[in-house]
Amino acid sequence: MTDSQLIREIKEGNVECYAELIRRYEKKILSFVSHMLRQAHLEHMAEDLSQETFYKAYKSLHSFRDVEATFSTWLYTIARNTVLSELRKSRNADIYLEDTLTVPSVSFERLPEQQLLQTEREDLVRQAINNLPEKQRSALILREYEQMDYGEIASILDLTVSSVKSLLFRARQSIKNQLEAYFVEPHLEEAEGMSKR
Repeated sequence: MTDSQLIREIKEGNVECYAELIRRYEKKILSFVSHMLRQAHLEHMAEDLSQETFYKAYKSLHSFRDVEATFSTWLYTIARNTVLSELRKSRNADIYLEDTLTVPSVSFERLPEQQLLQTEREDLVRQAINNLPEKQRSALILREYEQMDYGEIASILDLTVSSVKSLLFRARQSIKNQLEAYFVEPHLEEAEGMSKR
C-alpha cells in the first residue's frame, strides 16, 4: 500500500495502519531529529521528540491532504518544528547540525598522523556547518544527508524552490570560505611562492 492509501484507511477508522507508516519512517525521522539535537547536546531527547512527531502527525492526520505535499515531507516539517520548539524551551535556539561522520575513540598517542588530520578536518567541517544560519543548516542537512529533492525541502522549510537553491548555494559558499584557509594544499602554496620570486 502507498502512504496515501494507508492514510485513507486510517481516516476511515483503520487506525492499525498507522503502525505501518511509523515503521516506514521511524528510522529516518529519528536520524533527522538526532542530527538537529546532537551539537546542542540534547540527543538524549531524540527518541522522545521522534515519538512526539508521530503523535502530532496522527492527531493532525485529518487535516493532511496529499495533493498539497507528500506524507514524508509533511512529517519532516512536523519533526523540524517539534525540535525547534524544544530547543527554544531549552534556551538553545540555535540549532547545530553536524555531519554524519563519526570519529572513533582512539587515544591520541596511538593515533596515526593521517587519522589525526582526518579527525581535525571533520571537526572543522562540523564547526563550519554549526556556524550557518538555521535555515541554511536545515536545507543542507535535508539535501546532503536526507537526500531530499529541492521541492521537498521547499515544502518543509516553507520556501520556494529557487529560495532553497539560493540557501544551499550560500551554505556551500560559506562552508568553502570558512574552510579555505585550512585546506590549501602545501605544494600549491610552494608553487605560488616560487612564481612570486
